Amino acid sequence: MSQWFARLQNVLPQHGISRLAANAARSSNTWVSGQFIRQFAKAYNISLEEAQASSLDEFKTFNEFFTRALQEGARPIDPQTHAIVSPADGAISQMGHIEHDLLLQAKGHRYSLASLAGSLGEGFNNGAFCTIYLAPSDYHRVHLPFAGRLTDTLAIPGALFSVNASTEAGIPGLFARNERLVCRFETSMGPMLVVLVGAMIVASIATDWPGPASPYATEEHNTYDLNYDKGDEIGRFLLGSTVICCFPEGRVNFLTNLSTGSKVRMGEAIGELA
Repeated sequence: MSQWFARLQNVLPQHGISRLAANAARSSNTWVSGQFIRQFAKAYNISLEEAQASSLDEFKTFNEFFTRALQEGARPIDPQTHAIVSPADGAISQMGHIEHDLLLQAKGHRYSLASLAGSLGEGFNNGAFCTIYLAPSDYHRVHLPFAGRLTDTLAIPGALFSVNASTEAGIPGLFARNERLVCRFETSMGPMLVVLVGAMIVASIATDWPGPASPYATEEHNTYDLNYDKGDEIGRFLLGSTVICCFPEGRVNFLTNLSTGSKVRMGEAIGELA
C-alpha cells in the first residue's frame, strides 16, 4: 500500500489540487467555509477548548479556523535559558546527528542538508537535527525554538508530495524535493535553521516578516535583521506539513525520553544546550 501511494504521488497534479484547495480555504462564502470547517472539525475531532475562539461560527474562512490562535498561556514556553523548545505541536519524525551533511528521512533513506537548504545549510555538519510532523488536527503556527536573529531566508519552489510515513519511506529526498522556506538565525550557540516544508493540499507557507508569497515561482534569497525571542511566532501552515530544525555541532543534546513518534507540544523542551 505504501509503495502504491508513493507512486501515485508522482502522477497526481500536486499544484493544481493544492491551488483548488487554497481557493476553497480562503473563501469567505459562509456556506462554503462553514461546511468545510464543520466537516474538517468533525473528521479530525478538533476541539476549541484551547482556542481564543469559542465557536466554529466565529471563523470567516477555513484558513482562519486552521491557523486559529490559542488562548494566552495554552502553550507555556520553557523558561530555562538552556532549553531548546519544540517549534510546533506534532510528532517527531526523526531526530539525531547530521553525519557527513546527511539527515535521516526514514529507515534506509537519507538526504543532504545542502539539497534541503542550499547555501544556508553551511556550518551544520556533525550538528543535530529534529524533524517534526504536523498532523491536520494540530495547532499550525510555528514558533522559534531558541532566541535568535533572523538573517536570511531562502524560498525554494518544488513538488508538493504529501508528508506522512508512507511518503517518507517511499520517496527519496522527500523534504529536499518539496516546496520549502529555509530560515537561518544567528543565536548565542551559533547558527540555527528552521525549515518550513510544504506538502500536498498545503495552500501556503506564511511568515511573520514580509517575504515571497507561497507557492514560490522562483528561488528567492532575502536578508533580514530581525530579533526573536524563544517561543515567538514566526510563521504558519495553511494545512499540515513539517518543520525541520538544525543546530551546530556539539551545542545541543536532545532529551533522552524523546524518540521517533514522540508527541510534542510547542514551547515544551525537546533539548538543551550542551
